[in-house]
Amino acid sequence: MFVIAILLVIAAVVLYIVGRVNDTRGLRLGAVGALLAGLFSLIVSMTYVISAYEVGVPVAFGKVGTPMSSGMHMKSPFTNVTTFSTRPVDLNLSDKDVVEVRSSQGGVMYAEVTVKWAVHPSKAVELYKLAGSEDAIQQRLVYPDSREIVRNVFARYSSEQGYATDREKINAEIATLIKDRLAPRGIDVTTVNLRNVKPSNALQDQIDRKIQQQQATERALEASRTAKAEADRRRIEAEGIARANKILNESLTDKVLTNQCIDAYKEAAAKNPVYAVPCGGGGSNPLIVDGTKR
Repeated sequence: MFVIAILLVIAAVVLYIVGRVNDTRGLRLGAVGALLAGLFSLIVSMTYVISAYEVGVPVAFGKVGTPMSSGMHMKSPFTNVTTFSTRPVDLNLSDKDVVEVRSSQGGVMYAEVTVKWAVHPSKAVELYKLAGSEDAIQQRLVYPDSREIVRNVFARYSSEQGYATDREKINAEIATLIKDRLAPRGIDVTTVNLRNVKPSNALQDQIDRKIQQQQATERALEASRTAKAEADRRRIEAEGIARANKILNESLTDKVLTNQCIDAYKEAAAKNPVYAVPCGGGGSNPLIVDGTKR
């Protein structure tokens, strides 16, 4: 725009001189129009508008100026302005950028992480000197530091903790370390989200084998508990029978047996025509004779 302004001013001067020499009013009016257009272009080239949620860094002849906040600013025509967004920008570590991590046991996993970051306006000049542009800040600062911290944190946890039990704890630790690492450089990290952790194929096979072993162990323990319970039941039952037999043997004297025998013959004789041989000693069994049969 500044070059256009200079050309328009030169054209205005030429038209004015030619018009004056030839006494041509049209050329003189054209010179005035070109001059006005040149002045307008010059003003435009010296004006720069910073959009909302942006900060600008002016650079003139290799010298970096003070940061420019949102709004209209006047600058030298030779000043270039590099803008940085102060809104959070998403860095997605997924797909081809997914982070390959190793647990404390050596198991390989793949972590998908999203880091939301933004440039602090007061640190825009330092970041410009360090990186040069918003894309360069992400690629040279946020990207490598985030990946390094994710790997270091996962290396302190086991595979099971990494993909299952301690996901929230790991996420909080990663967020704290990234914020602490990037804040002194003027990068505000607003959110770190550990979206997914996927075991590698080799680690998944190990997990499946471990689950199968645990299930087999649980089944064996259950069978052992069942067998022990059955053995205890049988032992208690046998002990009860033994005690009952012992009590019965101690209570069955000869007189008791004789009385029981006599009572049994009396009961049988009352119902059937029988001849009962009296119970006697000697250990022989009593004999009951049915008188109705030969």
